[in-house]
Formats: sequence, structure tokens, C-alpha cells
Amino acid sequence: MKVNRSIEDINEKIRSGKAVVFTAEEIIDVIEEKGIAETAAQVDVVTTGTFGPMCSSGVFLNVGHPQPRIKLNEAFLNGVPAYAGIAAVDLYLGATSLPPADPANRNYPGDFLYGGGHVIEDLVDGKEIRLEATSYGTDCYPRKKIDTSFYLSEINEATLYNPRNAYQNYNVAVNLGDKTIYTYMGILKPNMGNANYSSAGQLSPLFNDPLLKTIGIGTRIFLGGGTGYVAWHGTQHNPSAERAENGTPKYPAATLALIGDLKQMKPKWLRGLNFLGYGATLQVGVGIPIPILNEEIMEFCAVRDEDIFAPIVDYNRGYPQREAGNLGLINYAELKSGMINIDGKKVPTASLSSYAGAREIAATLKSWIESGEFTLTVPAAGLPSVDAGIKLNTMPQRDPEEGEE
Repeated sequence: MKVNRSIEDINEKIRSGKAVVFTAEEIIDVIEEKGIAETAAQVDVVTTGTFGPMCSSGVFLNVGHPQPRIKLNEAFLNGVPAYAGIAAVDLYLGATSLPPADPANRNYPGDFLYGGGHVIEDLVDGKEIRLEATSYGTDCYPRKKIDTSFYLSEINEATLYNPRNAYQNYNVAVNLGDKTIYTYMGILKPNMGNANYSSAGQLSPLFNDPLLKTIGIGTRIFLGGGTGYVAWHGTQHNPSAERAENGTPKYPAATLALIGDLKQMKPKWLRGLNFLGYGATLQVGVGIPIPILNEEIMEFCAVRDEDIFAPIVDYNRGYPQREAGNLGLINYAELKSGMINIDGKKVPTASLSSYAGAREIAATLKSWIESGEFTLTVPAAGLPSVDAGIKLNTMPQRDPEEGEE
């Protein structure tokens, strides 16, 4: 009999402690043994996980009013600039924000950078955060300057809002140049001396729901050690990217915008990072449950590393200059072996995404569901998928001096 269950059917089993849950790594062997149909009939949820650097992340903070009141115009948290153009005491701190005096490490690749991602980690870790801010002063907000400190527990709202997370596939970065380069994909040695990639592969959320059949707006997730939600499709969402027969994209494709309460999160799963020669970012833990509604969804969750391919891209010239730089496709099983072959050359590989972390996130989410602590949500709306006709645009480049005719 064909499987046809609803999310509410699954939630009833979760609440009664009868839900059958496997991680995306565990389910592979189950399917190998029992096949798609039998496994789909027995399994309710497959949990996924990823734990890698996600630059498009940040927090909205409401720090409350001092006496007298102030309308923040320029603000710094531990010396890192936060955007104040929202409302009087609301701020947005981006993960890649850097102190104004920092050389951004371009000329001194050994310098340590402290940026927005580190401030976010310190907030979650319960550390004291210094706030320095100025204002132009108004009749209703007369104060013009403040220098104080606070803890996460002392402010009003702290909302993690990440415009682009959990990329569905990403580049394998190499360097065809003759000198070392410093990138957001890490340090790349000259003459293709190494290859860096960033994905959990078979454990990654969007590889287990490649056509976005179950993940949508309002999907409850593991986020930063607490619970969060899918808020929207992420920036640079490109579901129209070329795909393999199993639905997985061969190039960077879908993305997610995620939201959650920072006060319930843990520093273990929100880590400030420093990329030498590039800047600061935030390593974010994300886990998404995939409800097994039917056999089609079960088959998507059977995906293995050897079935998922990523493009090898030259970051010396091809990537920064937007020139053709694809050196072919490589599967994640080969990437995870530690050595790949590119045009006859053996190249060592390294992952910026922690597979061990992804495995722990998927296992944690599994335990939450099995204990009845975490139920699934029905998406309020779907996300744009392969048939949405989305085209990823580049920035228009016009000479402002020419004007319009």
C-alpha cells in the first residue's frame, strides 16, 4: 500500500512517543536493507544537519532605553559597528561586521580579526558586551551619547535572523594562480595545492529535500542549539540551477532565511570565526526534520555522498572576475576521502563544514522528536522551487556620469 501520511499524523505519533526517527546518515543503511517502500511505511521522520560558516547571518537587538532616552545613530558592540537605522534602540549586527580600524587582514594575513560573529557568540555565552553609541538628539530622544555595557539576559529582544543559510550545494575552491590567496573559502595554496569545500553532503538539509517538497515558510528547525523557523527563501536563492536525475543541484542553488530566539541558543552552535586574509563570520548549526509523507520523499532521503556533485571553481581569477572557471564536477564521497584528482593531479581536500557537528545536530534533533519535545509544523507556504522561473541576477554596472537619455 502506498504511503500517504500528513504532518499531523506524524505529530500524533510524536506526542504518543511512537514516532520512528532516523538521521539522514542512518537511513541510508535502512533503505539499503529494506528498500524505499518498506522503509517509507515504517519511518516517520528523517533528521538532517549542517554546521558550517554562514556569512549572511546576524542578530536584531532591542537594548532598551536609558534615562534620558536616546535615538541610536551610530553604535558599536565591543568595537564592532552595528546598524542603527531601524528605530530608536533597535540594532542589527551582521556576522561579518568589522571594527573600523581593522585592516580587514588584506595586507597582514596573520592578524586576528574580531567581528560580528564573535560578538554574537559572546552574547550567547553570557559575556558582558560594551555598547558605545552616539545620536544627534531630538526633543523626544535628547541624549546624544552613551557608553555602557549589558548582558544578553538584560536586553529586551534578541532575534537571530539570517538572510541566507544552509546553501543547497556549494563550490569546491581551488587556486590556479602562482601565489597563496586568502578567501572566504579559506587559504588556497598556489598551483592547485589544496581544495576546500563546505557542505555536510548526505546529511545536509536541502540535499534531503532537493525540490523543497516539505521545507517551507514556518518549518520548525534546530537553529543554533535552540529552535527556530524558516522565515523565507534565502537571498541568492537559485532553485533553477542545473540538477542531476535525483533532484540534487550540481551548482549552488536553494537557500533559506532563518529566524529564532537568540536567548535560547548555545555558543557551541553559534561560533565566531576568523578567516585569515578575509574577515569574520559565524559558524551556524542548522538541523531540519524531513517528514516522510510518501515514498517520493523517502527516496530523496536515500541520497548518498557519491550521488551528490559539486563544481570545482578557480578562486584566483574565475570566481572573483566572474569568468568561466568550472574545472568539472566532483562527488562528496571523493571530497570526503581527503584527496581528489583534478586533470591528473592529486589535490588534498578539506571541509569548512563540520561533518561531526552535522551528525551531532541531526542526532540531537532526532532525540528531541523521539522524546516528544519537538513536533513538526505545517508550512504556511511553500518556497520557490525548480518551476518558479527564478533567475539569479548580477549587479547592473552603469556609469553615473552618463545619465539617462
